[in-house]
Amino acid sequence: MLNRPSCHTHILVSLLLLTFARDRAVCSPGEGRSIWQRPKPSPISRDQSFLQDTFPPGFIWGSGTSAVQNEGAWNKDGKGVSIWDHFTHSSTSDYFPRETADVTSDSYNCWEEDVEALGYLGVRSYTFSLSWPRLFPEGNATGEPNAAAVDHYSRLIERLLEKKIEPIVTLYHWDLPQVFQDQYGGWKNNILVEHFEQYATFCFKKFGSRVKYWLTMHNPYLVAVQGYGTGVHAPGEKGGVSSSLTVAHNLIRAHAKAWQTYNSHFRPTQRGKVSIVLGSHWVEPHRGQPTAANVALCQQSMEAILGWFADPIFGAGDYPVSLKIKYAGLMPMFTPEEKLWVQKTADFFALSFGPNNFRLGQNLLHNGQSITPDLRRLLGWIKLEYGNPSVLVAEGGWFSDASVGREDTVAIYLMKSFINQVLQAIKFDGVQVFGYSAWSLLDGFEWNYGYSVRRGLFYVDFNQPNRTRVPKTTAQYFKQIVTDNGFPVDENSSTDVKGHFPCKFHWGIADSTLQVRFHPFSPQFSDPHVYSWNLTGDGSLQPLPGVKLNTRTAQCTDYLAIRNHLRLFASTGASHYRFALNWSLILPEGSRSNVNTEALRYYRCVLTEIKKLNLEAMVILYHPTHRAPNLGLPGPLHASGGWLNYTTVGAFQEYAALCYQELGTWVHYWITINEPNRLIDVYFNVTERHQAAHNLLIAHAKAWRLHEREYFGEQRSLVSLALHADWAIPGNPFVESHTVATERFLLFELGFFLDPLLGTRDEKKKGRYPYEMREYLDERARVFGLPKSPLPHFTTTERQELNAALSFIALNHFTTRLVSPNPHTQDILQKKPAPEHDCVTFSDPTWPSSSLGQALVPWGLRKMLKWVNQRYGRTLPIIVTASGIDDQASVEDNLRQYYLRSYLQEALKAYHLDGVNLQGFYVWKLQDRHAPLFGLFTSTQHQSKAKASVALYREIIANSGASNKSTTQPCRFTEQQEKCLMCEWMLKNKPMLVFGACLLITSAMLAALIIFIVISKRSKKHDRGRKKRRENRRRRNEASAYCICPDVRY
Repeated sequence: MLNRPSCHTHILVSLLLLTFARDRAVCSPGEGRSIWQRPKPSPISRDQSFLQDTFPPGFIWGSGTSAVQNEGAWNKDGKGVSIWDHFTHSSTSDYFPRETADVTSDSYNCWEEDVEALGYLGVRSYTFSLSWPRLFPEGNATGEPNAAAVDHYSRLIERLLEKKIEPIVTLYHWDLPQVFQDQYGGWKNNILVEHFEQYATFCFKKFGSRVKYWLTMHNPYLVAVQGYGTGVHAPGEKGGVSSSLTVAHNLIRAHAKAWQTYNSHFRPTQRGKVSIVLGSHWVEPHRGQPTAANVALCQQSMEAILGWFADPIFGAGDYPVSLKIKYAGLMPMFTPEEKLWVQKTADFFALSFGPNNFRLGQNLLHNGQSITPDLRRLLGWIKLEYGNPSVLVAEGGWFSDASVGREDTVAIYLMKSFINQVLQAIKFDGVQVFGYSAWSLLDGFEWNYGYSVRRGLFYVDFNQPNRTRVPKTTAQYFKQIVTDNGFPVDENSSTDVKGHFPCKFHWGIADSTLQVRFHPFSPQFSDPHVYSWNLTGDGSLQPLPGVKLNTRTAQCTDYLAIRNHLRLFASTGASHYRFALNWSLILPEGSRSNVNTEALRYYRCVLTEIKKLNLEAMVILYHPTHRAPNLGLPGPLHASGGWLNYTTVGAFQEYAALCYQELGTWVHYWITINEPNRLIDVYFNVTERHQAAHNLLIAHAKAWRLHEREYFGEQRSLVSLALHADWAIPGNPFVESHTVATERFLLFELGFFLDPLLGTRDEKKKGRYPYEMREYLDERARVFGLPKSPLPHFTTTERQELNAALSFIALNHFTTRLVSPNPHTQDILQKKPAPEHDCVTFSDPTWPSSSLGQALVPWGLRKMLKWVNQRYGRTLPIIVTASGIDDQASVEDNLRQYYLRSYLQEALKAYHLDGVNLQGFYVWKLQDRHAPLFGLFTSTQHQSKAKASVALYREIIANSGASNKSTTQPCRFTEQQEKCLMCEWMLKNKPMLVFGACLLITSAMLAALIIFIVISKRSKKHDRGRKKRRENRRRRNEASAYCICPDVRY
């Protein structure tokens, strides 16, 4: 093992140790703090997302128990009293639930059933502890041992070896003989160091020939702090920090003595390995900011728990400097000789990673630090801090409330997360983890929590005398992991499919309600005034009084906002733009008595501009806001009851007719209502939710029939409604009730609206709610003593209107949810009534997720499309009308890029492998409103910059969804889309273009100025030459005149 060098000494020794270290990775002891300075990888990077891989061959899978928690038989066959026996029988502490470990899961008598449980799991190791007071009732190991105890442990070890299960034996798991507590004050007295050495010597001698892995003691931190500092654990002393420091010092020395004894006297013949189990939490800096101060605080937090014991044993034989400074005067000191025989007294690093240390770690948080269950980061810290030792996770697991029984669903996902973190630490970080022990094998006595929480893989009914072991769902899941040796790759799901989408595929972008700007951007043709500058001497423009010009109404070209908006859209290469009209703006009163013609004109301008770009629009008539005051309805309609009032159905039909009439020429795809299955969630009352859904369905059907009857012949448009369609899977795959709940959840989410419109393959069921849903609600009403189900019935006329009133299936898909039956706990019932489907949803913590908590589950899209396809046939096309994820990156939105690649690949699999008639995929959404979130472009306040996902989406479109980059495009761009290649380039290089244009203009002006100056100078020079020549001619002429006239003499 590697030493941790001190700052000023042992440099040569450290270099020699590094030279001969087993691990050749570049890793120096004492570098643990560097782990916080390493950037955390993206949740979608290969080394951060859930790893589909297997553990190294020979990896040791196991489970474990402890004597106090599971043996029982507290006073049988000569066993002495332990400090926990005394503590539980006499405790009056408020912390303690007045429960004892007298019988608990009775492993002393039921040890054979325990071995059978291990066989069920298929593990290769079993960690259990020897009971010191059972082997030596009086504590002193120099006397005769309790023969019954020796026989018991011998039989257990022999049976384990017969089953090819490696015994990993703990000498001390907190059950000190009470006699030592009475005589010496327990671990506060250093005389226990010698007693422990004698006890360890006996165990090595008696069992060592059959045991290859020894653990001297389990989590001494909790013994020192909880047992002697706070008094929460046995022996219940409240000696504070001083007592805890003394106890910890003696525990470390006792461990070192035992290791030295084994190393000197037993290792040559037994060839085993000895270590100590150390518990730890994990802490992250304030807001994840790895400043020097934050990192120092994190390092101190780790040293205060794990480093307290690990530094002397795995480091330089002394305590961390931070602790010696903090507890100066209280901290015991190791002598120079002790440092030498304490350091390196472990053959591997045994780690406990469970809830107990996390609870205590909360007391060590400073300046916004946070405790997180990140086992991978902890293992990485151990590697860096202590020179990459071999690691055994001797205790890994969490707890469940006792009420969960055998369906410990949440524990499954915590186990999955912890074990996968170990796998990542091995594969990506090079940590030498050689085993993992799932804690614990059985339900048992959980210390100061008694029996209120459970940690076992096997359920034990403590009210039954036989203490039957029944595997929980975590046992089934762990068995699967052990059998697979990890998480093997599913070849069917991991292989990308080759191919592409059809050429008429909708490559779209989806938005919500389009903002209407009533006033044109340019007043050039709408302002009748004539202006004069500086008329009043103040440098302003003033209209000339009495002068007005003729104006024209605003034209579509005046709305620069439309052109700018659509220019962004066109630059993506998308072919279809989905947006919503504002019902309450077009018809403020809810009827055609008051039509906002300006709003309609604006929408008409948007649609005509889209057509000019040779692109298509998908228009939503009603996009609910899901919030007050009116849920997107015109005020008077909302005031009269909204969707609970049937008159709203007629009002919607009237509104739809207006839109078809005024805008239908430019619209080939209509969505009547967006996500009615989410809109009904705002209604608190169950009956109201069903009534609202009923009226929403009828409103859609009437709008669809209206279009079919009066407008389809001329406009040939397709009409649908869009449902929120996240996929769902059973939260606990090992429990039938979860599977049933998931099927029911999907019926309430999708079948509730699709079955009345499409029915199933059974023609008789069209125009009706799902029969499974009605049967469930009828039975639920009977159980609760209600006169009838709250689900309404459709009339014959309504069924006829509903039947097949859908031109295509529109689905908005974002994520996948885990579903379980509603547990009906009092807390949930007090908050709000249970939903009709009686299910609760949650997420798998191993799924990568966004900052808003949206899980990325690409395969869920394919599953959802396949489910819809199978239930409703393959006749109608399916269009994913909205799909996206929030990404807070302003430009390099890697999370969204991963989302687009992976989700579209799954959509391609659905199209090619599952035969889904998928005809479109719309990305949500075009532009952020404020801070970076769902938009492909930043907000106007951030200069509407294109994010990296725009280029990716355009590339995907160019390849028609094909995963491989083809040199030939499966489908050619339209002329306008070709032009937009230049649009995209111009958008990306807008600052450079502006700068270049300014530079060009400046250069041209400068050149013109230079030319002007040169010409001017030349002109002046020429003028001076001409003037001079004229002057010379004049002078010559004058001279000639003088010569012609002779002198006159008198």
